[in-house]
Amino acid sequence: MPATRRFACVEDPRYRQHQGPEGHPERPDRLIAVGQALDAHRSALLPIASRQATDEEILRVHGPGHLQALAVAAEQAPVRIDADTYLGAGSLEIARLAAGATIDLARAVARRDVDTGLAAVRPPGHHAEAGQAMGFCLFNNVAIAAQALRAEEGVERVLILDWDVHHGNGTQHSFEADRDVLYVSTHQHPYYPGTGAAGEVGVGAGEGATVNVPLPAGCGDREYLGVFQRVLAPVVAHFRPDVILVSAGFDAHEDDPLAAMQVTREGFAGMAAIARALADTHAGGRLAFVLEGGYALSGLRQGTDAMVAAALAGQAPALPEPVAFEEGSLLAQAVGRVVAAHGHRVPGLGAA
Repeated sequence: MPATRRFACVEDPRYRQHQGPEGHPERPDRLIAVGQALDAHRSALLPIASRQATDEEILRVHGPGHLQALAVAAEQAPVRIDADTYLGAGSLEIARLAAGATIDLARAVARRDVDTGLAAVRPPGHHAEAGQAMGFCLFNNVAIAAQALRAEEGVERVLILDWDVHHGNGTQHSFEADRDVLYVSTHQHPYYPGTGAAGEVGVGAGEGATVNVPLPAGCGDREYLGVFQRVLAPVVAHFRPDVILVSAGFDAHEDDPLAAMQVTREGFAGMAAIARALADTHAGGRLAFVLEGGYALSGLRQGTDAMVAAALAGQAPALPEPVAFEEGSLLAQAVGRVVAAHGHRVPGLGAA
């Protein structure tokens, strides 16, 4: 077995040119921190060049009015789209680069040109709705990539795992009526953007293909790993995806200024190890990570390093020990909410 797996990485200095107002947390320094984490693995990384997503690719997720509104805003840049989201000079082109590069990474993984990889892109994407930029996000990079795989690569079933601390409202809404894209999200709740209750399970034909795991402030490694073991693992085994895409935000880290979770480097290492094991078992190893949030530079460095190490290792990393399940604990409450919503659909949901 090789010492490392084939790991593709998207990096591009142009992503750092997406500039917002002074003091904005979604800032270019985020990618400097990610790059510092990647330095430890640089010799094993296979580069993927950035290219702009086409209108056709973007319009599989977003409406033409969204493209037009961003084009008008770009002519007035720098401009705030809302209280959180900005468009600077060149931001629209950079957002197209982020979406295009995410497509190409996902395509390389789907074709087995590489085993896994990371799109270290910005602006992030999972809050972007079909017709609205929001939450620092202009285009929904992961959703656009998922649709490209289905339209162009013959991929039938995609799992989108979103471990960003904020619920990915845009991703959920893109696929909530679709039975062949499973969206699983762990997130602080109640919190921005206000969506993501356990009872949001999808609509119509997609009922059951949205699995939300709302977690109260203060959760850390124990709760996240326990949810991955008792919720994510049985859900993935039941769904059997062809490809797993991870919206990898690192804002659940204990140092992050925009949230109130307590995940450590070891927690992200365990989460990545479980994601890799599930991909190896159920998706032929096809696993791609896409950067979302994370606003403490320490959290970005630690989380990225832990995630990449787990994905690169030639021998599968050791899985974390099963988390003890105590009645009445935060973990038990979180798992119980998901079991109440999905237990009749997913065998073994809630079991270790």
